[in-house]
Amino acid sequence: MRTLVDIPDDDIDKLDALASRAGRSRAAEIREAVRAHLLRKSGQDWIGRGAGYWRGRGDLPGGS
Repeated sequence: MRTLVDIPDDDIDKLDALASRAGRSRAAEIREAVRAHLLRKSGQDWIGRGAGYWRGRGDLPGGS
Protein backbone atom coordinates (compact mmCIF):
# COMPACT_ATOMS: atom_id res chain seq x y z
CA MET A 1 0.00 0.00 0.00
CA ARG A 2 1.19 3.49 -0.71
CA THR A 3 0.52 6.44 1.53
CA LEU A 4 1.37 10.13 1.63
CA VAL A 5 2.97 11.55 4.76
CA ASP A 6 4.35 15.02 5.43
CA ILE A 7 7.75 14.76 7.14
CA PRO A 8 9.83 17.84 8.02
CA ASP A 9 12.84 18.44 5.77
CA ASP A 10 15.36 18.10 8.59
CA ASP A 11 13.93 14.66 9.47
CA ILE A 12 14.13 13.63 5.81
CA ASP A 13 17.79 14.68 5.73
CA LYS A 14 18.52 12.54 8.80
CA LEU A 15 16.52 9.66 7.37
CA ASP A 16 18.40 9.82 4.08
CA ALA A 17 21.74 9.86 5.90
CA LEU A 18 20.70 6.84 7.97
CA ALA A 19 19.53 4.97 4.89
CA SER A 20 22.75 5.80 3.05
CA ARG A 21 24.93 4.51 5.90
CA ALA A 22 22.90 1.30 6.01
CA GLY A 23 22.90 0.89 2.22
CA ARG A 24 19.11 0.86 2.21
CA SER A 25 16.37 2.95 0.68
CA ARG A 26 14.44 5.65 2.49
CA ALA A 27 11.29 3.55 2.05
CA ALA A 28 12.94 0.52 3.71
CA GLU A 29 13.93 2.65 6.70
CA ILE A 30 10.40 4.03 7.01
CA ARG A 31 8.87 0.54 6.81
CA GLU A 32 11.21 -0.65 9.56
CA ALA A 33 10.36 2.37 11.72
CA VAL A 34 6.62 1.76 11.31
CA ARG A 35 7.04 -1.94 12.22
CA ALA A 36 9.07 -1.06 15.33
CA HIS A 37 6.53 1.57 16.38
CA LEU A 38 3.63 -0.86 16.01
CA LEU A 39 5.50 -3.54 17.94
CA ARG A 40 6.23 -1.13 20.82
CA LYS A 41 2.60 -0.04 20.91
CA SER A 42 1.31 -3.63 20.81
CA GLY A 43 2.81 -4.47 24.19
CA GLN A 44 4.66 -7.44 22.66
CA ASP A 45 8.10 -5.80 22.36
CA TRP A 46 9.27 -7.37 25.65
CA ILE A 47 9.47 -10.71 23.84
CA GLY A 48 12.09 -9.45 21.41
CA ARG A 49 14.02 -7.56 24.07
CA GLY A 50 14.23 -10.65 26.29
CA ALA A 51 15.18 -13.16 23.63
CA GLY A 52 18.58 -14.69 24.34
CA TYR A 53 19.14 -13.22 27.81
CA TRP A 54 20.24 -16.56 29.24
CA ARG A 55 22.28 -17.69 26.23
CA GLY A 56 25.75 -18.77 27.21
CA ARG A 57 24.92 -19.18 30.90
CA GLY A 58 26.31 -22.53 31.96
CA ASP A 59 24.77 -22.23 35.42
CA LEU A 60 21.17 -22.34 34.13
CA PRO A 61 19.31 -25.16 32.39
CA GLY A 62 19.13 -24.54 28.64
CA GLY A 63 21.57 -21.65 28.85
CA SER A 64 24.48 -23.25 27.03
